[in-house]
Amino acid sequence: NKKLVPEGVEGRVPYRGALADNIYQLMGGVKSGMGYTGCATIAELHEKAQFVRITGAGLIESHPHDISITKESPNYSSHS
Repeated sequence: NKKLVPEGVEGRVPYRGALADNIYQLMGGVKSGMGYTGCATIAELHEKAQFVRITGAGLIESHPHDISITKESPNYSSHS
């Protein structure tokens, strides 16, 4: 019995603009992560990257603080 459609949750998300714009943002995040880890290739990123769990206090501390944000970035919210 071959399933043609994967099982899972079905839902909708609000329209967020052109796919190309969203892919551009995702690629920027991946490239940034590769820079932080010193990886030149995706394969190297798979080998070297590690996820680290941080506390709520650590999350707050890792966000910009002690500054007045004049214009919020479209892909970053200071209200997290």
